[in-house]
Amino acid sequence: MNTAAARTAFLRACALDVAVRKPGNVSAASPGHGMDARVFLDSAAAALPGLFEPGARVGTRIESAVRATRVVAGCNTNLGIVLLCAPLALALERCAEGRNAQGAAGLRHELQQVLDTLDIEDARAAYRAIAAASPGGLGRAEAQDVATAPTVDLQDAMRLAAGRDRIALQYATGFADLFDTGLASLALHAPPPREAGSDAVQALYLAFLGRWPDSHIVRKFGEPMAQAVTAEAAPWLERADRLEPVGTDPRFAEWDAHLKARGLNPGTSADLTVATLFIAGALGVARLSTFP
Repeated sequence: MNTAAARTAFLRACALDVAVRKPGNVSAASPGHGMDARVFLDSAAAALPGLFEPGARVGTRIESAVRATRVVAGCNTNLGIVLLCAPLALALERCAEGRNAQGAAGLRHELQQVLDTLDIEDARAAYRAIAAASPGGLGRAEAQDVATAPTVDLQDAMRLAAGRDRIALQYATGFADLFDTGLASLALHAPPPREAGSDAVQALYLAFLGRWPDSHIVRKFGEPMAQAVTAEAAPWLERADRLEPVGTDPRFAEWDAHLKARGLNPGTSADLTVATLFIAGALGVARLSTFP
């Protein structure tokens, strides 16, 4: 793997995110929540230099990418993606230097080293980024609230939030959802020649949304609503896992429209999808389709 491949993988993962219909999320075929696909593509391009600044710490990458995104988008389009991809970008950079074994195992090892060395400066930078992004439904926390300056390192801060935020949970578990659930889904749905096209992306998205309540929906609408959306997604996940192409079913588009009509955006599931695609593309375990 190399840093150029990682940068390309990030942009392609973000492009696939909006090229493919993922119910409740913005896509080229289905704008929503006051946004269209172009703003997400512009956001990815804006975030790229900060995320991949050579030698930069995780917190610096997060803050730089979020602030650059705000300039072009004027709203929060990719905070979750940035929070997930910043430590991955640094881990991939270190892997490219040949420090450890290659492949998913090598990346997981290097990523854990990155997470274990996060410090309070990383936390301060990430908190500033979160405040700048102003994500909807954030609410307040009893400890290490993002509205106040952190007193612990970024990994510990994420551990405190892990019970209510699935992106924070990744910091606490070494990104287990991405490596264990996400890459496994791609292995099933993107068989040789490992082309991750629309069917694979939809199945990947459902692998997250159909298993766990989306924490973005939890924050904005509460746990019962998030559980209800997961229940709606579960039959689609079952079909996808039978290798049925769910995206061609007209009811899939109808479900997308129904979610948007209710203001429901499973944004965390989409962020996990993008980050998994980023890993797969950077490692070369899946070719990220240029679909459509």
